[in-house]
Amino acid sequence: MKPNARTKLLDAALGTIRAKGYSATSVDDLCEAAGVTKGAFFHHFKSKEALAVAAADHWSQTTSAMFQAANYHDADDPLARVLAYIDFRKELVRGEIAEFTCLVGTMVQEAYGASDDIRAACWRSIEGHAQTLEADIAAAIEKYGVAGVTPESLARFTQATLQGAYILAKAKNDPGVAIDCIEHLKRYVELLFAPQQERTRKK
Repeated sequence: MKPNARTKLLDAALGTIRAKGYSATSVDDLCEAAGVTKGAFFHHFKSKEALAVAAADHWSQTTSAMFQAANYHDADDPLARVLAYIDFRKELVRGEIAEFTCLVGTMVQEAYGASDDIRAACWRSIEGHAQTLEADIAAAIEKYGVAGVTPESLARFTQATLQGAYILAKAKNDPGVAIDCIEHLKRYVELLFAPQQERTRKK
C-alpha cells in the first residue's frame, strides 16, 4: 500500500527536522520533502506544531520496531543485554549527523518553552523508550545486588547521555564525539556492576 499524504509528511518530518531543526523547517520544506501540496498539509494538520506532535509519536513507532528487532535482546544475562543495547546505540552512530541524531531530542531543545504540546510529546517518546530498558536493568540489579540505583533512574541516565552525545556531535560537527560519550556510558555501567559481579562469582 502506498503511503498517504499524512504518512509522507510524517516521514519527511523525521529527516527534515533533524537536518534543519524545528524552527528552521517550514511547512513549505515539509511539503517539498514529502512531495505533497500545502492543501494536503493543512488537510491533515492544522499547524506545523500539530505535525510536530504527531511526528514525535511517529518517531516512537518507527524506531520502536527497529529496537524490538535488534539482537541486544538475545543475551541470557540481563546485564549483558543492557551493555549490548549500549553497543547497539554506538553502532547507530554512522553517516551524517542528521541521520543518527534523535528527532524528539532535536525538537524539545527548541520548542520546550514555546509549546507544551511538543514538549510533552517529546517526553512521551524519550521516556517511553527509556522504559523499554527498565526490565533488563531491574533484572540486572536484582541478580547482582546493586544498591543505590533504580531501573528508572539508570534508564533515564542512558537517554540523557545519548541526547547529550548528540548535542556535542552537532556542536563539534563530529560523530566521534558521540561515540566517545557512548563508550563512557558503557564503562560507567560496567563499573557500576563490577564489584557486585565479582562478589556474585565468588559465591
